Amino acid sequence: MESVNSGVSGATGASGAGGAPDPQASRAARLLGRPLALGDLTLRNRIAMAAVTRRFSPDGVPGEDVAAYYARRAAGGAGLIVTEGTYVRRDAAAAYDGVPHFHGERALAGWAAVAERVHAAGGRIMPQLWHTGVLRTGAGQPHGVPAESPSGIDLDGRAHGRAMTLDDIDAVVRAFAEAAAAAERIGFDGVELHGAHGYLIDNFLWHGTNTRTDAYGGDPASRARFAAEIVAAVRAAVSPGFPVLFRLSQWKTDHYDARIAERPRELESLLTPLAEAGADAFHASTRRYWLPEFEGSDLNLAGWTKKLTGRPSVTVGSVGLTQQFAGAPGRTQRSGVAGIGPLLDRMERDEFDLVAVARALVADPEWPTKALTGRLDEAVPYDAAVLSALV
Repeated sequence: MESVNSGVSGATGASGAGGAPDPQASRAARLLGRPLALGDLTLRNRIAMAAVTRRFSPDGVPGEDVAAYYARRAAGGAGLIVTEGTYVRRDAAAAYDGVPHFHGERALAGWAAVAERVHAAGGRIMPQLWHTGVLRTGAGQPHGVPAESPSGIDLDGRAHGRAMTLDDIDAVVRAFAEAAAAAERIGFDGVELHGAHGYLIDNFLWHGTNTRTDAYGGDPASRARFAAEIVAAVRAAVSPGFPVLFRLSQWKTDHYDARIAERPRELESLLTPLAEAGADAFHASTRRYWLPEFEGSDLNLAGWTKKLTGRPSVTVGSVGLTQQFAGAPGRTQRSGVAGIGPLLDRMERDEFDLVAVARALVADPEWPTKALTGRLDEAVPYDAAVLSALV
């Protein structure tokens, strides 16, 4: 695994030479410590916890350990918690044991307790709503139903599961809306729709898995129709000021060169219908936040998304790590703690509005506070061993 390029500086302490205040600490507080309004929600700072699948919810029900896990991150300074992916009410949505549901009386009661704990710790929280689409494979097929997707093909273009009918599409749209309404009802602060990484919504956005010839396939705007219908249904199911975030990516699981858009104009055609349908912000998932997305510009995917839609955007991708994100079989096992100077440079230019942190925040619940106060030299380095338990 190669280390992050030289543009990512080392961690810095709270004071400089001779005990003088560290200018990077005050800069972090000024840029990342600002509140951010999303609809009726105001976040206390610009640091979010990105969704990280943990699989510690037996029978899909989050328990006290899950509540404590997220509350620790809120107490550690994260302005927004985005939960791990949670299944909407659809048999073909679920794929893996231990992943929480966002439907059913027991699961929703568990999630209500999670939200309460996060609020008590000073944070705000949104569930990430999920349907796994073509990534539902092998033994991971509960409920005895096959995977469902736009065209019945997997990320390699091979026959897999079944193509969705119009009735299937309508049912999935309703399932997302039902879950969003439940989130507001039980006390969550917004929702994030998972439209990235090769899961169902992304299967429609990407031409590699969407070969439909009806209104849901073809040009970018048509491939965006399913996602836009979900956004619109969710928007109608919740209060006008209840924030709706949409997560997107170019890359897919184990297909890191895949792209939903080769040029800015194509990305604009995909995202404009989602913005018009009511998405309040976009969470642009990349593996390395500092890489430019298109030739001729230094903007990353979040920067382009903000520029093209006019909506706030969230950046993510190896934030706080000296070892870059890598997929299986080269998944990062350990990483040192990286500084955030280049990240602050981009914040200074208003490239994006919110910074999502994944593995660094799993390793150290207090990473946000340490980043805001210039104490990243005290941060706990990431080690994959931490994934064996909720800590």
